[in-house]
Amino acid sequence: MTTIEPAVVALRSPSIRSNSDLRSQAADYWALTKPEVNFLILITTFAGFWLALPSATGYLPAWRLVSTLIGTLLVAAGTGTLNQYIERRFDAQMRRTARRPLAAGRMQPSAALRFGVLLSSTGVIYLAVAVNTLASLLAALTLASYLFVYTPLKRKTPLCTLAGALPGAVPPLIGWAGASGKLSPEAWILYGIVFLWQFPHFMAIAWMYRQDYARAGYLVLPFGDARQRFMAWQTMAPALALVPLTLAPTILGHAGVIYLVGALLLSVSFFYYAARLALSPSSAVARQLLFASIIYLPLLFAVVVLNKT
Repeated sequence: MTTIEPAVVALRSPSIRSNSDLRSQAADYWALTKPEVNFLILITTFAGFWLALPSATGYLPAWRLVSTLIGTLLVAAGTGTLNQYIERRFDAQMRRTARRPLAAGRMQPSAALRFGVLLSSTGVIYLAVAVNTLASLLAALTLASYLFVYTPLKRKTPLCTLAGALPGAVPPLIGWAGASGKLSPEAWILYGIVFLWQFPHFMAIAWMYRQDYARAGYLVLPFGDARQRFMAWQTMAPALALVPLTLAPTILGHAGVIYLVGALLLSVSFFYYAARLALSPSSAVARQLLFASIIYLPLLFAVVVLNKT
């Protein structure tokens, strides 16, 4: 049987452990930023920027677009990190979040705090310097309201979803402000789409992990008989409202017929999955709605970007 000399092990092991530790730490810092959420944020920010540009010019201010996306990403990543810092003790009580770096104890809270403050403050300052004051102000307001209004309300009232949806829908406004330096009525249509989308998206998560949330003391759903009714209304009514609202870009002349057809098909399909959860609630149906919501938003914004008039 072949053996490995102890001296060779002694030479190799520290390097192997060091590389492994570095990769593990990098993965933990990456997880703190909530990259899966940031993907959707970047898509909606880009759509807002793109639709704010005058169609007739055919000019794309590439550097301003990149700067808007970078600044928004930094603020979003910092917000996600600070959110996990604030909720670390409660995350540890939930199966869904127990493996997060802070909840699992793999990272010192002070390190995450410094990282989150660095990311978010750099993003706000970068937007102010490289883009404009309005984009920076919107990002700062989003950060503050998410951390200091929505986050504590999750343990106090089921209306926290409303409080979270308000800042959660701001990314397309940041994109619009980055491109034009102002907010037109059309920008608020994009805001409304993202705002409404968040309710069925989050209700799917809340229903799937309702026992987890209750165990950790989160009041994202009411207790007792009102729970199912609350979830049903918060799921189905916003999904239904999305159907006419998503047609507005075409009606106002900002998108073509291809978008109109695509938006109608996507929104009706999304409403179908939302109605299924509202009428026949189960974890399996909630998972299907969650998957549909993750597909719906990027596809909708991709179609409006590609079919801009």
